[in-house]
Amino acid sequence: MTQGPTSLLPVWARTTARRPSSRRQSLHATTAEAMDGEGAHHRPSPSSSSGRPFLSGLCAAALRRKPISARASAAASGEGLVRQLGVLELVLLGIGASIGAGIFVITGTVARDAGPGVTISFALAGAACVLNALCYAELASRFPAVVGGAYLYTYAAFNELTAFLVFTQLMLDYHIGAASIARSLASYFIQFLELIPSVKGNVPSWIGHGEEFFGGVISVNILAPILLVILTVILCRGVKESSAVNTFMTTLKIIIVIVVVFAGVFEVDVSNWSPFMPNGFKAVVTGSTVVFFAYVGFDAVANSAEEAKNPQRDLPIGILGSLLACVILYVAVCLVITGMLPYTLLGEDAPLAEAFSAKGLKFVTVLISIGAVAGLTTTLLVGLYVQSRLYLGLGRDGLLPSIFSKVHPTLHTPLHSQIWVGCVAAVLAGLFNVHALSHILSVGTLVLKLQNTICNCNTRFGCS
Repeated sequence: MTQGPTSLLPVWARTTARRPSSRRQSLHATTAEAMDGEGAHHRPSPSSSSGRPFLSGLCAAALRRKPISARASAAASGEGLVRQLGVLELVLLGIGASIGAGIFVITGTVARDAGPGVTISFALAGAACVLNALCYAELASRFPAVVGGAYLYTYAAFNELTAFLVFTQLMLDYHIGAASIARSLASYFIQFLELIPSVKGNVPSWIGHGEEFFGGVISVNILAPILLVILTVILCRGVKESSAVNTFMTTLKIIIVIVVVFAGVFEVDVSNWSPFMPNGFKAVVTGSTVVFFAYVGFDAVANSAEEAKNPQRDLPIGILGSLLACVILYVAVCLVITGMLPYTLLGEDAPLAEAFSAKGLKFVTVLISIGAVAGLTTTLLVGLYVQSRLYLGLGRDGLLPSIFSKVHPTLHTPLHSQIWVGCVAAVLAGLFNVHALSHILSVGTLVLKLQNTICNCNTRFGCS
């Protein structure tokens, strides 16, 4: 065997000679022949690593990449995840990750600047996401059906260092995003309870809305960690149970959106659509850059490759199907909300609810509150699910402690990874107000989407 560079592993994951045989077996089982052949040249021998300068060996290991094999097996024999997700579950998984409470808020918020042209803003953003989704779909059908998503694609297209940086950015997005969504869910849940007259005004702020201490450095929220613990327990029970919860909540959310749209259609005044772009096309394009992030959840489907029944066929359908469904729902809501009221009268915090209240349809506002809770629940559930699968992938590759690579033999879930993800999100959500910080992650999301597109070009036209 040709001698290769030393492994880019943390100190606590190394031994004096080589990786443990179980680590090698786990890595071979998850990616099978993807790490055979050419991948074998990347494994070090004790003699070569001892004589090689540390810095050069470290750089060589950081620049190695994971080869692709068309004959790679789907999962580790007896130790992998269970394939239980069909096409419908994957589509609902993508919709659940994409559509949260924002469909009832961001549509009206952007409409204040773009006018009825916000419909075009969502269409343009959806078209841009379709192009990126096509890249995801091609990569999902080309790569071995194992966990990893964007991290796996980057590892194969570029190198280990770039893949680890992508994972770091993903975790920053997901951890802060999960904490932010959990606090929003807690706040919406309290608002929903306050629809009961006896409860309104009697709930302390530290329970659901957050109470700040030490000049805002600490913001205590008790309900957010509790909700995260409940969702983490559901995810630990198994993919079948968590998929059933997501299917129910997402279906409920879709039904509520459809009911809201049909209730609003009869209150539409077409004169409110004129002028259609009151501030010009520039405002419409600016709006599309804002609403672009309403579609970013479809990439969660790519991380469920190891639990899809027929990943090479179902993953592309799930990615594109969920995205197209989101585009249709967003455009429908935009047409209704801009047709019910002049765009200048739309509120900033709850524009859709205020529009229905102005028309005397207050019962619809109750449905919107239920839909917001269901939307945030599915977004948070899928976010926690994706995080644990990413940790599982890095644990198998040896870039994180081996405990993250363990899959429970009975529940068939990455139990340690899932608990870790839930604990990190619970601490952040319970003690810190991360809403302001979550807004700066938009740049990282754009970078990751661009990175995925470059990966697709590299694997198609480069060395694959």
